Amino acid sequence: MKYILASGSPRRQELLKQIDIEYTVITADVDESYETGTPPDKIVAQLSRRKGFAVFDKIKDDLSGDTVIIAADTLVARDDAVLGKPRDEDEAFEMLKSLSGRSHFVYTGVTLIYFGKNGVKDMTFTDGAEVFFRDLTDEEIKSYIATGEPMDKAGAYGIQERGAVLAEGIKGDFYTIVGLPIVKVVTGIRRITK
Repeated sequence: MKYILASGSPRRQELLKQIDIEYTVITADVDESYETGTPPDKIVAQLSRRKGFAVFDKIKDDLSGDTVIIAADTLVARDDAVLGKPRDEDEAFEMLKSLSGRSHFVYTGVTLIYFGKNGVKDMTFTDGAEVFFRDLTDEEIKSYIATGEPMDKAGAYGIQERGAVLAEGIKGDFYTIVGLPIVKVVTGIRRITK
């Protein structure tokens, strides 16, 4: 089985290595806009499908043998607000300040596309986890932003890195928060390749 990760995310790459899935990274630029009012779990499902099928369309004529494309999208939602990657340090500060002392949800959507002897099959699923932040001082937030870590992450933090000290608890799958719910990915691959 060949695996293609339709993501440039170092975190997703590390997670696949952790479970001994050898893969090739192929990404495609897609429109990441969505209709206002779309629930967060539907947004990540739509975006993961766009990413997965953009890669599939890019390589389908060159595919041979059994291949699975893994595409994912993650976002942070606080109340009704969707928090993507911050545009600058000021926006990162506002995001982290708004998460301080309260809980929020992280959603990851995954699309798996199988191409092989059984034809072409696909599946999309989402998973959500609740994250509880401790009360953060302005100095702590500024110090964390100064590391540069928040700038390429939804919600302006990485729970698997220095951002681990921001959260005092989670409810749900840790790997959903990191960006790839591994157990669901593995069971999904088993189902789609049968």
